[in-house]
Amino acid sequence: MHVVVLGAGYAGVTLTRKLEQSLPPEVTLTLVDEADQHLVQHEVHRVIRRPSVTDSIQVPLDSLFDRCDVVAARVEHVDTDTNEVELDTGETITYDYGALCLGAETAFYDLPGVAEHGLPLKSVADAEEIRTRAIDVIESGADAQFVVGGAGLSGVQVAGELATLAAEADASDRIDIVLLEQLDSVAPAFPSAFQDAVADALADRGVDLRTETSVVHATESTIETERHGAKTTVDADLFVWTGGIAGSDVMGGDRPVVRNDLRLTPTTFALGDAARIVDADGAAVPASASAAIRAAKPAATNITRLIEWELARAGGLEPRLTPFRFDVPGWIVSVGDGAVAQVGESVVTGAAAKGLKASVGAGYLSSIRAIRKATELVGEELGA
Repeated sequence: MHVVVLGAGYAGVTLTRKLEQSLPPEVTLTLVDEADQHLVQHEVHRVIRRPSVTDSIQVPLDSLFDRCDVVAARVEHVDTDTNEVELDTGETITYDYGALCLGAETAFYDLPGVAEHGLPLKSVADAEEIRTRAIDVIESGADAQFVVGGAGLSGVQVAGELATLAAEADASDRIDIVLLEQLDSVAPAFPSAFQDAVADALADRGVDLRTETSVVHATESTIETERHGAKTTVDADLFVWTGGIAGSDVMGGDRPVVRNDLRLTPTTFALGDAARIVDADGAAVPASASAAIRAAKPAATNITRLIEWELARAGGLEPRLTPFRFDVPGWIVSVGDGAVAQVGESVVTGAAAKGLKASVGAGYLSSIRAIRKATELVGEELGA
């Protein structure tokens, strides 16, 4: 039998490693991704201010696995009815059980000019482009304004990095950072105490947070916004867009809903940002690294259980599958040279939050046996 995992983000890498341990030895396992490196996505914003972090947050895929065949190719099409995957190499891979872990793309919502002028943050190359543009403006010596659209965790981190980058260049007095959010709070999907602490951290760094403000149009140098029916034009010498996510092109931009067993079809699972997951408590699971990593365990258990049942030719009803229940101890976000964390009901800032942030990234890298990278990341985080 053949198991194929599509995508080498958090969900794909963690799932593949767990399947290596749980699948019967006669089952073959393949991971497909167009990149040959696994990116620690939740740290990519650091590259805006600290390019040296790049090596620490990229891990060669072939160093992570023991029995998995890694195929470097772009997925062009997936037919979940026939269990066939078409690659850009012209090859077609078939699977008995598959997992869609293709992640998500930036959603521009057909807003005029936003895709053309808003820089996304999905890769190291994106972060490098933001950094280059920001430094060019800062070094020009002119008064300027950087605008970030979307105040989820990614937008918060970008705004924090840009504000601190300007401060480190002694340019805070002439570089304004504006963070726009169409809902009524920063980090709108998170607890109110966490939101308040994040808003305070942004204010401490001079970030102008504008909630209930929607982006409706962008040009090369301006952003048209709307708040309570009133439209305003905002100057933008740099525009970064983190306003939402959509499914990958392979999925037609869709993020299909999967229930708590994580199955899209009887033989295809979907997890991570590639899907909208409803967990065992009936709650919508937020798109996040922690959710992707945690979903990998029940997905691996369920795939393995189904395969063992088929190999045993037991017949009868298929085995009971393990439901995914999203239970996370807290949340953490970088804000420039600081961080905000919520652990249980407690909100932590300052050095303690920075230490937690470093330990989370290092803990993940250690879990995928990238020990040297984990050590490097701690040094980068605590020195940020």
